[in-house]
Amino acid sequence: MPGVKIAIIGAGSVAWSAKIIRDLCVTPELYGSRIVLVDIDRERLDLAYGFATRYASEVKADLKIEKTMDRRKALVDADFVVNMAMAMGHGYYEKMRMISEKYGYYRGINSVEWNMVSDYHTVWGYYQFKLVMSIVRDIEEACPDAWLIELANPVFEITTLVGRESKVKVIGLCHGHLGCKDIARVLGLNFEEAEFEAIGFNHTIWLTKFRYKGEDAYPLLDEWIEKNAEDYWRHWRREQKDPFDVQMSPAAVDMYKVYGLFPVGDTVRNGTWKYHWNLETKKKWFGPLGGPDSEIGWTIYLKGHIREIEKIKDALKKSLPLTSLYPPERSDEEVVPVINSIANNEESIRQVNVPNRGAIAGIPNDVTVEIPARVDGGGVHRITGKRLPERIMKYVIYPRMMRMEWALEAFLEGGRDLLFEWLITDPRTKSPQHVDEVINALLSIPENREMARHFN
Repeated sequence: MPGVKIAIIGAGSVAWSAKIIRDLCVTPELYGSRIVLVDIDRERLDLAYGFATRYASEVKADLKIEKTMDRRKALVDADFVVNMAMAMGHGYYEKMRMISEKYGYYRGINSVEWNMVSDYHTVWGYYQFKLVMSIVRDIEEACPDAWLIELANPVFEITTLVGRESKVKVIGLCHGHLGCKDIARVLGLNFEEAEFEAIGFNHTIWLTKFRYKGEDAYPLLDEWIEKNAEDYWRHWRREQKDPFDVQMSPAAVDMYKVYGLFPVGDTVRNGTWKYHWNLETKKKWFGPLGGPDSEIGWTIYLKGHIREIEKIKDALKKSLPLTSLYPPERSDEEVVPVINSIANNEESIRQVNVPNRGAIAGIPNDVTVEIPARVDGGGVHRITGKRLPERIMKYVIYPRMMRMEWALEAFLEGGRDLLFEWLITDPRTKSPQHVDEVINALLSIPENREMARHFN
């Protein structure tokens, strides 16, 4: 299937689109393809286009790259639609978080059990859900056979919503499963000789299979915890510079002890209020930066995002070779490999988020799960009948699934009572009046006029 058309929506998020462009440029199997970059911000779109065309030229990639602010035009006859757009942008979400914190909801009203990731907005994600569904409706008309590859958060909620409300083929992708590489590195294992399987929900996946050189490797993990973890943490606390360096943190080990399987990737960032009650608590479990979702860690992330954009701007302005910033080698992101497997019928095993349909026992078929699956020209082929321990199902999976259901009902049905129910069970809530105060404050800002009507 040479010459596929790929529309990238939200391409102005250059720090992420640059990875996809680079991966496309170093995948000859997809040469001859047409890449259409889409964004509503002209300046950011021009920046993404400048990077893409320059990079393709430097590595002599046979790709036709275009840009447009007209999403419908970009979608006509597309084979793949990659969505990485964040409605309203980070500034809006940080404003919403600040208002929530003024009323005592540390890190915002979206931060609840097993949903502590800072850009994983659910109950106040009205505009994000609306944006995605408008994209889906356009796909239904302009390219009904296309695959929607969802990168923008909240992946769990969005892919479940799309799977229920449309016949559009959707695959959610995340890179949290790459935490397995950190596990191997810290244990001193050759990653190529290790076998990992992590399943669950997006940002809530658990290591159900861990083998090394054909043998069960969980005993190696147990031995590291018993003999080496404390020494590792002492050095880690002194030297930690990356707030995302939490895969082998005390929080991860504690979750393993409590729930019976080791958490992988963004799962470590989640958990209950035990790990997140305040900044001091976060520092205890995630190191001196408090993890990526503390006020310290998230600020570092946002500033890093801005620096990445400025670095690309500077390189384009000074005509510096982009390959010196982004070496021409494929990243660990799953986007381009998934596209290549489907477009060229090249079978591979990929970590995907898709409607369950029997993949994990005990989860409804129309709820999206994150699993490794076989991908080829026929799409995604699930391996059915996988299981998670009863303890994880009861204390992690079902509570997280219920929060997803609440958030989707709030978007689809509207009404103030749904916001009230979300908050009245929150341990930070002091009274019914307290709930009304924070809801009023959030819905009263100018950006939320439309959302206020929805939740009237």
